[in-house]
Order: sequence, then structure tokens, then C-alpha cells
Amino acid sequence: MADTSVARDQLRSIVERIERLEEEKKAIADDIRDVYAEAKANGFDVKTLRQVVRLRKVEVAERQEQEAMLDLYLSALGMIPGDGISESEN
Repeated sequence: MADTSVARDQLRSIVERIERLEEEKKAIADDIRDVYAEAKANGFDVKTLRQVVRLRKVEVAERQEQEAMLDLYLSALGMIPGDGISESEN
């Protein structure tokens, strides 16, 4: 009986901690949304800001590799101006 009571209390404690963290996460998400709204009100492009924030999380070498692959794919599809391939050739 005591084991069941301890497990129940432990489970309740874990669930309550998760719930508190979820509330904090929502509050932080709301704060982030407010900052993006402020940036937009000041004339910044929110979509570009989100991309910059995402890219800053990536290591320089990995980001360069991703950009090189993107350039390669865009070039293969004729989507880079001045690459000698027009989109109508595809």
C-alpha cells in the first residue's frame, strides 16, 4: 500500500512540474511573439528575422555547407540569375 502511495505522489509531482513548465513555455512564446510584433512595428521583416535567428543557431561550417547545397540545387534548376541557364530551358 505504501509503495502505491509513494508512486502516486511521485507521479503527481512529475505531472505538476510538467504543467508548470508548460505554462512558462507559453509565457516565453508570448514574449517572443511580442518582440516580433515590436520588430514588425519598427519596419523589420519578421519572416527574415525568423530566418536569421534560425541560422544563428547553426555552426558556420554547417551553414556554409547548407548554402552551397542550396546554390547547387538552385543553379541546377536555373534559378540563379547569370548562371547561363534560363528557366525556360527547363
